[in-house]
Amino acid sequence: VHTVARVREAGYQPGSSANGWDHPVSWCRDYDGGRSFYTGMGGTVSSYDETDFRAHLRGALLWTTRVSQADCKATITGNYKAERLTQANQPGRNDQIGEPHGLVTAPDGRVLYIGRGGADSSQPVVTDWNNPEIGKGKGEIHVYDPQTKKVTLAGALTVFGNKGGGDELIKVEEGLLGIELDPRFEENGWVYLHYTPHSQLNRDTRMAERRVSRFTLDLATNKLDLGSEKVLLKWPVQVHSCCHSGGGMTWDSKGNLYIATGDNNSSRFSDGYSGNNPEPNYKGVSFADARRTAGNTNNLNGKILRIHPEPDGTYTLPSGNLFTGQETDEGGGKTRGEIYVMGVRNPARIFVDKQTDTLYAGWVGPDAGAPSTTWGPAKYDTFAVITKASNRGWPYCMGNKQPYRDRNLPDPSKPLGWYDCNAPKNESPNNDGLVNLPPVTGNNIWYSPQGGAPDFPRDANGVPSYKQEEATYGLPWLKGGGQAAMNGPVYRYDAASGSGTKWPAYWDGKWFVGDFYDADQPRNAVLTDPKTQGDGGLPVHSESLKKIVPIGNDGIKNLMDWKFGPDGALYVLDYGRGFFTSDAKSALWRVTYTGGGPTPAADQLARGAQ
Repeated sequence: VHTVARVREAGYQPGSSANGWDHPVSWCRDYDGGRSFYTGMGGTVSSYDETDFRAHLRGALLWTTRVSQADCKATITGNYKAERLTQANQPGRNDQIGEPHGLVTAPDGRVLYIGRGGADSSQPVVTDWNNPEIGKGKGEIHVYDPQTKKVTLAGALTVFGNKGGGDELIKVEEGLLGIELDPRFEENGWVYLHYTPHSQLNRDTRMAERRVSRFTLDLATNKLDLGSEKVLLKWPVQVHSCCHSGGGMTWDSKGNLYIATGDNNSSRFSDGYSGNNPEPNYKGVSFADARRTAGNTNNLNGKILRIHPEPDGTYTLPSGNLFTGQETDEGGGKTRGEIYVMGVRNPARIFVDKQTDTLYAGWVGPDAGAPSTTWGPAKYDTFAVITKASNRGWPYCMGNKQPYRDRNLPDPSKPLGWYDCNAPKNESPNNDGLVNLPPVTGNNIWYSPQGGAPDFPRDANGVPSYKQEEATYGLPWLKGGGQAAMNGPVYRYDAASGSGTKWPAYWDGKWFVGDFYDADQPRNAVLTDPKTQGDGGLPVHSESLKKIVPIGNDGIKNLMDWKFGPDGALYVLDYGRGFFTSDAKSALWRVTYTGGGPTPAADQLARGAQ
């Protein structure tokens, strides 16, 4: 059946008859040529005085009596088909797919997807810093053509990003991290790639260069001209220690390109709480202090950048970013004008709904499995609706402005005061930006191993108790554990499209949020309130997608990226079952709708119906 209405049990005491967060009360379906509509409402005389209920009932009568059409099939999971599009690679070759890391769909239906840099597991991995080949990998760009159903290896960049697994001082998350197509791709073939070139690696200082470059794809052959590179933007990253490279990119309707960057910071030295340990460092560069990066107004890491690419391969800065780049503190330049959002930890996936130019983002939190009354909240993976330039808090605050404890020098193992989310200060010895930071904006979705949107009683200074037994959970449909947030798209239904596989209008305007893992973690379509979403308002509705975007070892188990194509179908990358490699489960999938249009058919409408 298709659920029409649910009861929000959080608004009353349901007692022993509670259903939980998913409590249907009205539903409908097409059956054997007829139409069935059920509602559990209307049990009191006063119900029929309610305008909303009468409209609800009227709609049911009009549809069941064939006076009007409606779609009562949109959420029936049997009306969706998940199909694997790519085959397993030939032995020793990444001919079909690399280590999956991102996808984008072209206006003509082609799907371009990238491999980060991990090789087939049979290939050698160099981890010795004395070897000039250390970490050398291939960041591949593949093209899937829906007309021929064939895959073309468009090209491969030589990247730093192939050191395999291990601890924080061995593994690496750099490589080919993001892909986007120019708004005029059909005319110019321009492809934007976010990557870490191996050629710029400094093995002595263990620093590398991250860049966003523009390349040209031959639209007739699906081959990338590697000699066409125009470097738009570049900045330094430390690679002595893993992690957090970010990578996603997206456009708004005004031709601005958004670039997500990770905080370039280790998780290992703060017990999984705030990444704010000033020590250790390597040759003067701290790799355990996200105040050096995400909390630094003069650093491009741990940010969502916004630039306006120009035809000559340069870029300009749009108005409305968080800083102009001209701010000074004690006489020196202290900001970067490219920064649109600061205070994000590892934003792998971002998306702009071009109908509203609203930015949607998700990022992975730290590793603490439970809250601490000494240090602060547990790991919160996060999703946010971003309507203006803002500071999202990391490494000072997470969730709905829940602060961490400072652990500054001389002894990082000793706590100092709690951070002030409304007036955070960057007092790290590794900070070369402003000391006084923009106030933190609360986020819309956060989840921990204990549940969705945990919150705690707060003292007179606004500091939560962080006592697990005192927690309340604002989003009961969410749970974490092993977790890695993967933001998805906002679906927009195209009524003019003749596609027979497009998702129905029911999903229009819904925001897809997911997690790399598929156990208790989210894979949901949510709705937010436009009046509160920009200030961290909780979603007003959610429904699971796990039976539509199938989970399990033979389904899409490890969600790496998902986007809708021009055909209205959902394209999904499954990372595979290993790490820092591609394997037989690494694949591009497509999820299509097979339920057909609204019913009854036009020729079955009652005589005289509109």
